Amino acid sequence: MASDYLIDKSIATVIGALGLIILFIAWKTSSNLFEKVAPAGWLMTGLYFFNDTSFYYNQPDYVLATMSALCLPGSLGIAYWEKKATKPRYVDALKWFRGTVSVAGLPYLMIAHIPMLNILAIWFVAWQSAALLSFAGGAKVTLGDTYANPENGGKVNWEEWDGNKWFLTEDMSEYSFHTELLVNGEPIYINFVLACTAIQSMIIFVGAISVLDIDWRKRVRALFIALSLIHILNLFRNAGLIWLQMGYPDWRWMNLTIFEFGHAYASRFVSLAAMFLLALVLFDMLPKMHRHVLSLLAPLGISERKKKSQL
Repeated sequence: MASDYLIDKSIATVIGALGLIILFIAWKTSSNLFEKVAPAGWLMTGLYFFNDTSFYYNQPDYVLATMSALCLPGSLGIAYWEKKATKPRYVDALKWFRGTVSVAGLPYLMIAHIPMLNILAIWFVAWQSAALLSFAGGAKVTLGDTYANPENGGKVNWEEWDGNKWFLTEDMSEYSFHTELLVNGEPIYINFVLACTAIQSMIIFVGAISVLDIDWRKRVRALFIALSLIHILNLFRNAGLIWLQMGYPDWRWMNLTIFEFGHAYASRFVSLAAMFLLALVLFDMLPKMHRHVLSLLAPLGISERKKKSQL
């Protein structure tokens, strides 16, 4: 709902897109002008993600609410670091980070706001998750109808929705589109949305790896490993959550079903741990990315502590 946001969602999206464009130009060019306005790009981008804090808190989804709340102070810190950093390694790391965030953020905004791309991403992952579960044995899992979810309430069948399918021009709920899942032809009230595709995790690694100034073959190899692992792990995550709901429909803990608990908490923490371990593997494969991350963490004293431990 509109009341769940600090500022209107459409306005926040425009602000976020402009911030990402500023960061992209500041990464791609050597323009002194865009170097100077890069801090503004960070603040605008941080505000876009921070704007979702109240929505996630009211869901309630305290994990995403916390992550969203940290975006604004995090962007303030990076903006300040942009002004103060003078050493070449810090300047290079900040330039890499501008590219990482903008190359990750701009395509994600496109997918989220172009309904056809949104739906194709949902169908692609939902079909594979259902096929994996059916292949593993048990009930036959198939895809049901796909719906659009306008903000004014109710759901509209995708085929009957009269909105612009190539660019989102009307207000939608947080989960703009979803596809229902069927077990033996009957709905189980589990829906696939864009967040179920793991595209957010994938796009972060796409940005971080693709903007590195290294041999292109190393980038391609790292991207293949990262994206393949994330996709496969996400398919097992989706299939596992569906299987738990099918097998233990009456399970409750703190008024949460087993699907709600697994989706909002257990699988999310496991996913974050998996992303952390994947990052460690990539740091070994791509030392330059590791150096950039340590340079960005220098204001927190992390790189300095690392040096002391080597004495």
